[in-house]
Amino acid sequence: MSIVLESATRNHTAVAETPMPLGERLVRAGVLTRDELEAALTEHTAKGARLGETLLELGLIDEGTLLRFLSQQRDVPYALLRDGMVDPAVVQLLPKAKAEALQSLALFKVRGKLSVAMVDPHNLQHVDEIERITGLQVNPVLTLRSVIERMLPRCYENDFAVDAVTADMDPDAVNLEADHFNIDIADLQSLANGSPIINLVNYMIVSAVRQKASDIHVEPGQRCTSVRFRVDGLLRETLRPRRDFHPAIISRLKVMAKLDIAEHRIPQDGRIHLTVEGREIDLRVSTLPTNHGEKVVIRVLDRQNVTFNLDQLGVPPKLLSDVKGMLHRPHGLVLVTGPTGSGKTTTLYSALELIKSVERNIVTVEDPVEYDLDQIVQVPVGGNKPMSFPGAMRAILRQDPDVIMVGEIRDAETAAVAIQAALTGHLVLSTLHTNDSFSAVTRLRDMGVEPFKIGAALLGVIAQRLVRMVCPTCKETYFPSPEMLDSFQYQGDRRRTFVRGEGCRNCYDTGSRGRTGLYEVLCVDREMREIISAGADIEAIRSQHMKQSGTFLVDEGMRLAEEGKVSLEEVARVAFVD
Repeated sequence: MSIVLESATRNHTAVAETPMPLGERLVRAGVLTRDELEAALTEHTAKGARLGETLLELGLIDEGTLLRFLSQQRDVPYALLRDGMVDPAVVQLLPKAKAEALQSLALFKVRGKLSVAMVDPHNLQHVDEIERITGLQVNPVLTLRSVIERMLPRCYENDFAVDAVTADMDPDAVNLEADHFNIDIADLQSLANGSPIINLVNYMIVSAVRQKASDIHVEPGQRCTSVRFRVDGLLRETLRPRRDFHPAIISRLKVMAKLDIAEHRIPQDGRIHLTVEGREIDLRVSTLPTNHGEKVVIRVLDRQNVTFNLDQLGVPPKLLSDVKGMLHRPHGLVLVTGPTGSGKTTTLYSALELIKSVERNIVTVEDPVEYDLDQIVQVPVGGNKPMSFPGAMRAILRQDPDVIMVGEIRDAETAAVAIQAALTGHLVLSTLHTNDSFSAVTRLRDMGVEPFKIGAALLGVIAQRLVRMVCPTCKETYFPSPEMLDSFQYQGDRRRTFVRGEGCRNCYDTGSRGRTGLYEVLCVDREMREIISAGADIEAIRSQHMKQSGTFLVDEGMRLAEEGKVSLEEVARVAFVD
């Protein structure tokens, strides 16, 4: 559990005054309206529950906001408990039965003081009993009953164990001046080869694989190191090792990736191939010098966690039929567009898996090659490779290819070679960084490709995004505001409910679990080809797409929201609403 310990801002001039009621604080801060507070008070009185718990149940406030205001009201620090790290040895200092009875959770120990998350930190009897049981001075911090009930079962499981090197969570426990931190290379290598560091790095990698993280960020700070995982497109902190372990952690990762551990001034790139719990995993390692030390970002490539099957990517049947029709054409250009991290490479790999056969010579040009595909020749470029995209493509055209996949069209030269290949009897697949499918045409024109060549070569464009699906465990229904529906120009039944995630242990309190795709497919038929060849602007292309009864990204997002798979807020975040 990654823990952030914060203290409330205290107004020392008002210590003697009666604390302002929680509800009034929330209304004055603009977190609640007066009507929402009245409704919550009515529910709170009827059920006999605490006001804060009622506000959470009604979805009027989140745990972090509630804790912050409770902390201000009670003048005590609070703890934000999240999945990540609690010292397992310290947890056991307070027996599970006592922890449940006292509604408390021992977190970590620093200099003989035991930090304990408590529902009621002002209960001196409970504090005294914990001090008697543990023999330590207790530093109580505020948390919620729902959090304690959620965390206790996990923390007392038999497999709850983290190497002791990660146990010290207090930022003040280590005081190092980053600008004056020097360590001998020989000492650094011996530290990296020590079992605590190896255990920590192994634990970090295994945790990332188990949580299906796409990236691991190891970031140096002034007082501690932060380890964050990107899961379902969002970064969340999972570990906070001591700052003085950072050089050894980085060195260990460099050794694994066969990088130069003596070089700290320039970025480096490497790869690690390993087996995690019987699964083959590839890690792509990138280092970057910063003012506090080197930052490492690791891309986790888990073939078992990725599907290269177009039928399983969530493409609607009509759009899927259009895409397959493009891929079975003998020649032409098919583009996949979207921002970084929107799943374009997965779509391209899935397309190749669909059309590959022993009768076809399929060659890819990638920077870098992410996954090895059978029956496909993959050519790496970029990095330390002397070959560029255009150079590789010219060489490939002399290799009698049937299908060419270009990782990305980045410049005018690559665009020109790709268009020429599509016009000379080859099926070319590639990606572009544009916001929608229509912008791909104008982007190629901006690169200097003549409109008539674009019209003649282009078969279609697939624009896509990845949206986070609502967690099924904590899914709740609600009525969106009229303003939200107006922003979508929603024409459906405005009295219907939509869904969103409240946040629970299964989704790490994000309200979402897993992702699916949003797709927009621009098909280039005879009419569209004439419009593109004539150099029409993007609005004319969009209008023709509407005449073809084509759908837009936001339309697909609204369809998923109506089906109860994603929230409206997620659709608004991912699919631009004009």
